[in-house]
Amino acid sequence: MISAPLSAIDKVYVPRDCLRTLSRLERKDELQALALEFIDLLSSESGISFEHFGVHGSVALNMHSPKSDIDLVVYGSKSFRKLEQTVNRLVEAGKLSFLANNRLDALRHFKGRYKNRIFMYTAIRKLEEIQSKYGTFKYSSVNHVKFTCSVKDDSEAMFRPAIYKIEGCVPLDQNSKLSEEKTPEFAVSMIGCYRNVARRGDRMKVSGMLEQVKNLETSEIFHQVVVGTATSEEESICPL
Repeated sequence: MISAPLSAIDKVYVPRDCLRTLSRLERKDELQALALEFIDLLSSESGISFEHFGVHGSVALNMHSPKSDIDLVVYGSKSFRKLEQTVNRLVEAGKLSFLANNRLDALRHFKGRYKNRIFMYTAIRKLEEIQSKYGTFKYSSVNHVKFTCSVKDDSEAMFRPAIYKIEGCVPLDQNSKLSEEKTPEFAVSMIGCYRNVARRGDRMKVSGMLEQVKNLETSEIFHQVVVGTATSEEESICPL
């Protein structure tokens, strides 16, 4: 993992705080005003409190240009699903339009235009949605596997890492024929483009590194497949 030492960090830009700062500006330029207008629209149409939104990217850093995008976040998985439904409804009403550069973009529906300005939205966990702490689990690589599976739970699929609870795994090669105790319970993507590409009940093809995960507090062991370990160019999630 590559990271900056804490001593070299002068300021942390938190999306929620950046939105508050933006809303309090006395003099806003065209993009800043449009970003606030857009978030107000989404908040009123979805019923999600303004406090559960945030901004990131160039607008948050005050480094934007007249052609910059509007990058926004919503806090919490339930709020994200509600916002997703709202964006779909506004697209159907002609108030927004979707943009897609590839099949995964089209599945995610996270990118679009508002008043001829590109926007993108994503999700951040609320503090109460963070269930683990550093040092609780020990991760051990097993081998690369390929299989198809069904999504059992997609409630954490919008985050990064994206976590899909899976079932019904069908191996696609000899290395992927696993005993019951090694059959993965989760597919975890560290790669952002595989967030929110499949829903509960969907089948998908997964290629990644099988990991054994041991809870050091309870000694419980389970397995998961991780996509984005940089150990193979074939690691991916492909909705079927």
